[in-house]
Amino acid sequence: MTILKKLKDYLEKNQVPYEIGVHSMVYTAQEIAATLHIPGKELAKVVMVKADKKMVMLVLPASYRVDTKKLKKVLKCKKLGISKEKDFEELFPDCEIGAMPPFGNLYHLEVWADRVLTENAFIVFQAGSHVETLKIRYSDYARLVNPKIGDFTVHL
Repeated sequence: MTILKKLKDYLEKNQVPYEIGVHSMVYTAQEIAATLHIPGKELAKVVMVKADKKMVMLVLPASYRVDTKKLKKVLKCKKLGISKEKDFEELFPDCEIGAMPPFGNLYHLEVWADRVLTENAFIVFQAGSHVETLKIRYSDYARLVNPKIGDFTVHL
């Protein structure tokens, strides 16, 4: 089963309305936002980090980047590194590399969302491929994923 099918089933089971978006094949979060004609702040991208040997999923707006000094304090870790795709691709076998959705809970991962995302009524995110997105209310995302919230980004 593809992650898009799993996500749709999960959202429907939890009575979360969603919209599927399809766009041309692009790879960066900023390109996706531009292709969909939405502000970068509304497109939630995933960044994987290794914090003291533990893989953690970060969710942040496309128009922001991780500030590693802030993140180290937020995660209260000694050693921190932004992971490369080859370091985590096996964690997401049902996704195209680098297109995993921000539902780390479905993969048994700790999830941290940047505080800026909580200001959005809706978020759009990759749905496991480089051509499909889903749009849901941020409040529904927070209810289903229950991410920890922190201030760990800086606007581009």
